[in-house]
Amino acid sequence: MTTRPEPNAVGAFFDVDHTLLAVNSAVLWVRYQRRIGKMSAAKALRSLTWVVRYRLSLLDLEAMTTKAVRDYAGVPVAEVEAETRAWFEAEIVRWICPEGQARVARHRRDGHVVALLSSGTRFSVEPLAERLGVEHVLCTRLEEQDGVLTGKHVAPACAGPGKVVLAEKFAAEHDIDLSRSYFYTDSFSDLPMLERVGRPQVVSPDPRLLRRARALGWPIERWQAA
Repeated sequence: MTTRPEPNAVGAFFDVDHTLLAVNSAVLWVRYQRRIGKMSAAKALRSLTWVVRYRLSLLDLEAMTTKAVRDYAGVPVAEVEAETRAWFEAEIVRWICPEGQARVARHRRDGHVVALLSSGTRFSVEPLAERLGVEHVLCTRLEEQDGVLTGKHVAPACAGPGKVVLAEKFAAEHDIDLSRSYFYTDSFSDLPMLERVGRPQVVSPDPRLLRRARALGWPIERWQAA
């Protein structure tokens, strides 16, 4: 009986909002949609309420995602891709944190497997990955059929315990030892993933994560947009 060799690669996983970006991209997306006339005031208020409740751990992202993506049923994938890339260039680029960009580059130089690990969809996360030279994106996946969104997502949503599920699968596929790997985030909701890696990295944390990080002696950094 042969034994499987121990994983030997090091991973570096990065959250996006308030980590690599000094802003919540979902809020900017809602504002952008309102400005270009693609979202009603009622839907914008509902979406912003969800964002706030999720940040306060008062809303399950799985349930929120199920409700939110219904609005995209029947929308062509190409339309969403074009719209989100225009939004990224107009609204998001200015919020990229130079410290985060430099840290991504350092991990790449060190030969680590770098991945973005975000609750966002590929439409919002892939443009950032391309800008930073990151090959891998782990995110909330929207179901697509024949080039059209179905209005459903592929569980699990990439948040909380869902991030751990997706990261563990990715690690197994890429020979990554999570006990030697890094995860950068600002959010207490990401505590399961912070506890899963051997090298948790806390960036611009929310109050609850700040308290936990101090209690556990985790490194704490502050990153800002240029």
